[in-house]
Amino acid sequence: MSFKNKTVFITGASRGIGKAIALRLAKDGANIVIAAKSVSENPSLGGTIYSAAAEVEAAGGKALAVQCDIRDETQIQDAVQKAVAQFGGIDILINNASAISLTPTEQTEPKRYDLMHDINVRGTFFVSKACIPHLKKGNNPHILTLSPPLSNDSKWLGNHLAYTLSKFNMTMIALGLAQELKKYNVAANALWPRTTIATAAVQNLLGGDALMKMSRTTDIIADAAWYILNRPSTECTGNTFIDEQVLEHEGITDLEKYSVTPGGKLYMDLFL
Repeated sequence: MSFKNKTVFITGASRGIGKAIALRLAKDGANIVIAAKSVSENPSLGGTIYSAAAEVEAAGGKALAVQCDIRDETQIQDAVQKAVAQFGGIDILINNASAISLTPTEQTEPKRYDLMHDINVRGTFFVSKACIPHLKKGNNPHILTLSPPLSNDSKWLGNHLAYTLSKFNMTMIALGLAQELKKYNVAANALWPRTTIATAAVQNLLGGDALMKMSRTTDIIADAAWYILNRPSTECTGNTFIDEQVLEHEGITDLEKYSVTPGGKLYMDLFL
């Protein structure tokens, strides 16, 4: 299946995993809607919607950079309307934007709790809602949400309750939409990495250079997403995928090329 001329709406696509997925699909000639907040570069994070758009077009795709804070329904609606006006519809939604804070309950401030739930849960829900009418008319339509498999292992709740609640809720949205939209042939799945991924979040918030060296590149998520989105939306829905498993299903078992440090030790990601 080709992604040429298919329109992909990606939240948080100015950097990291979102941008990697954008570039992977752009190689096939996809139209990429980069819906993110960054219009000026933060030195510690890097990337803006405009720099990401330039990279998408250099990779072979068409790009639309739209400043969008997914905590604001008006901005969501505006971004979706601009995407449809520019490209004629939406075929794929990638719910990638997310906030993280691994604090225990006593150290979790209301503003930090609200930020994670406003972006991760509320944002994912209302971006999905805004895209659904267009996905129903899309070509092999998919919703792919970057969130982990649900788990009843209480350690994930005990270690960082507020963050875990928000990420599990993203997955519940994906699974709920899979059931709700099945009759419209719109697929909804979740995807999560087996190991930590070399992003600004890992560098700045989780483990610095040491953890970056024990991580895989964003390319592994982009490749896994590519394979999922290639599958028929009528058959591939309601799954909580792990990147390694997706690639293994495609016969790809040598994952060394994705390691930041070839041959080095890898650090297992949260929730797995």
